[in-house]
Amino acid sequence: MKKRQFLALTIALSASITLPALAQDAAQPYAGTQLAVLMEGHPTTDGIQALIPEFTKETGIEVQLEVVPESDITAKMLLEFSSGSGRYDVVQNNIIYIPGFVKAGYIDPLDELAQKLPKYLDKADFVPGYLNTNIVDGKLYGLPVYGESTFLMYRKDLFDQYGLTPPKTFDDVTAAAKTIKEKSNSEITGITMRGAQGIQNVYVWAGWLWGYGGEFISSDGKSALGSDEAAKSLDAFANVLRNYGPVGVANFGWEENRVLFQQGKAGMTMDATVNGAFNEDPSVSSVVGKVGYVPVPSQSDKLKGGSSSLAVHSLYVASASKQKEAAFLFASWATAKEQQIKSFGIAPNSGVTSQAALNSEEFNKRYGAFKEAMLASIAKGNPQYLPTVEAANEIINNAGIAVSKALAGTASAKDALAEANSANDAALGR
Repeated sequence: MKKRQFLALTIALSASITLPALAQDAAQPYAGTQLAVLMEGHPTTDGIQALIPEFTKETGIEVQLEVVPESDITAKMLLEFSSGSGRYDVVQNNIIYIPGFVKAGYIDPLDELAQKLPKYLDKADFVPGYLNTNIVDGKLYGLPVYGESTFLMYRKDLFDQYGLTPPKTFDDVTAAAKTIKEKSNSEITGITMRGAQGIQNVYVWAGWLWGYGGEFISSDGKSALGSDEAAKSLDAFANVLRNYGPVGVANFGWEENRVLFQQGKAGMTMDATVNGAFNEDPSVSSVVGKVGYVPVPSQSDKLKGGSSSLAVHSLYVASASKQKEAAFLFASWATAKEQQIKSFGIAPNSGVTSQAALNSEEFNKRYGAFKEAMLASIAKGNPQYLPTVEAANEIINNAGIAVSKALAGTASAKDALAEANSANDAALGR
């Protein structure tokens, strides 16, 4: 064979071998990238975790997902962020922490990434109120992975049996809890709520704080936990749990509280709207069809904000990530309507942020029993339900200590909150 012919054949063979590989790289430009993702334990996370193999098949991106309890995730994130470790590419947390994260430079705006990588992102599909909470100074910093409000859940069968009506005030809640415990000979707890110190007890007690006419921070930027309204709310919260709540309630987080109610061992609970999905799931609940849902009550007619929460948890791209484009692809994929709709068949998940998922036939089939009450609570949801300032984490921790002291009876509600008030003023003044 002549040399020129040999070279031509070699080039042709090389092209036939390399072209498919080049085509594959173009389809999966981030293939081989390994992402470290930190998320909290939640039905949404369960759904995403189960679907990650599909993401890897589509993109070639490997995802190492670490799941920790909500009560631990903020401290873990702050430790990694402040050390500059770059350990995580994508993180999840409550939007209340966005102002602090943005100011410290811990998370990146997503607008340019969204323009460059639009494959999975459909901003118009997000519930507007959820997406808008992620915008700071006109820039988008997070993609909402789940949203929720809070409502009061009560056993319709027990209320009918004992001649009770759905509570409208916290006095009604206490009276109903007393009746259920006494008339059931203490076989059924009157009410169960979260009592574990920190974000757990503060998240639920906050409904009582706002419902009594209190607030975390006054209009002049000072801590408002030293008010009479705050003391009355904590006194009522601690008393109803001590007198009519379950044994060990001081250690109850979201899961412990949810499971006790699902098992039919409590007459009422006040918690996140996502709990409705568990109540109505026959595979995990003994109270399917027996639960009524109403907005969180209020005690005062002079409220500074609603007593139902508006909580949004989002995915953020860490500023220290070395692979931000792949990180954004994961965040936008994980929050896309396709994954949210698929999640219904994986875990009880009513906290979807996609309008397509929320309005789907499958959602209505599974969660129709409480959808109306959930949407009503979201519509009335208080975006300042938990403080949304840079010192949010410290403020919540201080408040959590006060709630725990009042619940344990080691300090009066007034004294415990006075201590938290001073500590929060110091945090706000820094």
